[in-house]
Amino acid sequence: MTEIADPRDRLIVALDLPSVQAAEALIDRIGDAATFYKIGYQLGYAGGLALAERLAGRGLKVFLDLKLHDIGNTVEEGVRSASGSGATFLTVHAYPQTMRAAVRGRGAGLKILAVTVLTSYDDADAAEAGYGLPVAELVAKRAAQAAAIGIDGLVCSAAEAGSVRRVVGPDRLIVTPGIRPAGAEAGDQKRVMTPGDARRAGIDHVVVGRPITGAADPRTVAQAIVADLA
Repeated sequence: MTEIADPRDRLIVALDLPSVQAAEALIDRIGDAATFYKIGYQLGYAGGLALAERLAGRGLKVFLDLKLHDIGNTVEEGVRSASGSGATFLTVHAYPQTMRAAVRGRGAGLKILAVTVLTSYDDADAAEAGYGLPVAELVAKRAAQAAAIGIDGLVCSAAEAGSVRRVVGPDRLIVTPGIRPAGAEAGDQKRVMTPGDARRAGIDHVVVGRPITGAADPRTVAQAIVADLA
């Protein structure tokens, strides 16, 4: 498990919002209660990539959750471009060819995270998608491949974090979405855990979206999650 001096860095706030203006307003409301923000498809396609550079320029950390997966050259060059954004994390899907290309394109300062199995998937979803393994076994297999290839960290559900840690060892990052404070709605996540339980499970960073972005007082919610993680 990676040593992280500032517990705020363990919380990644998911900016799953429709516009840069909405994201900037939320960041202002949260203030110094959070230091790390995730930009995914929704905001990325609405000007979020430029926002990522501005946030990095202000000393905040950025997680580009783009889940790249394409032919090797396309992934490699995409990662190389993303390395110039100032982002701290970038996701790719955990297919061996994709991961090898991402490692080739990785620049200084950018860590590549491999998405094992989406946290909205359960065994039935994996079977419907054509996989012959249950989710837990598929996650373990992909984690082992990622470690062998040299990926910096894994994205998995908190429920699989213990098995992933045993596979990849102590030095790789584990980042978990599907984190919900006690009493919060699970939404479309099927494999969830509270922030405190995630920390006790050895998670390095947790990703939290709607419980913060939909809160009447997002700063207070962020502070409570950080306290739980600490």
